[in-house]
Amino acid sequence: MTDPSASHTEPRVALITAASQGIGAGIARHLASNGYRVALLARSERVRELAAALDGIAVTGSVTEEQALAGLVAAALERWGRIDAVVNNTGHPAKGDLLSLTDADWQTGYELIAGSVIRMFRLALPAMNQGGAFVNVSSYAARGPELERPVSSVFRAALSALTRLQAEYAARHNVRVNSVMPGFVDTYPVDEATVKTIPLGRVASVGEIAGTVAFLLSDAASYITGQNLLVDGGMVRTL
Repeated sequence: MTDPSASHTEPRVALITAASQGIGAGIARHLASNGYRVALLARSERVRELAAALDGIAVTGSVTEEQALAGLVAAALERWGRIDAVVNNTGHPAKGDLLSLTDADWQTGYELIAGSVIRMFRLALPAMNQGGAFVNVSSYAARGPELERPVSSVFRAALSALTRLQAEYAARHNVRVNSVMPGFVDTYPVDEATVKTIPLGRVASVGEIAGTVAFLLSDAASYITGQNLLVDGGMVRTL
């Protein structure tokens, strides 16, 4: 992995959302261990403990609140004067029968998965005047929609299109935009029947997802943009 200090006089600054636990926290730890300064956002007060442990900063709030996103951007700029990387991570929207989901369920899914990424792009891109990269954390459901996860499937697919459009727009600013689409990860229990559907025969570790995100942010991926990368152990069988 490229050390972010290798080609920059100052360490890179990364914003990570939904970072108090799970994949978001794993990404924060991985980037901090590779020399990034990290600014974290989450609803839980636990994010402050993690930020303190990583010598970073934290803002509490939801990714669905523009004020919280703006506060994260402002805090990073006030502390370090720059933003080099943004990782848009979110929680999971409601699951349920396709006909039982309410308008509110669908609206919340949009705000969580797509609206938050739209707003963060609008807020952070103008501050990335030294170049940089976004990574949108999506899901395998973007490529393999499932009736069990209708809201996630619909808006993760929309996120793939959004990632492509953002990449084209941001290229003029020397900023790259990609997404990762994890399969099942060891942050939650996965039953044996599901594991058997994964060609590699196991779920991913948080570290494997974090490492992929770090690669896409790094100079080693300097010519990769507009891509939606499955990190699912070969589970989704589609071209």
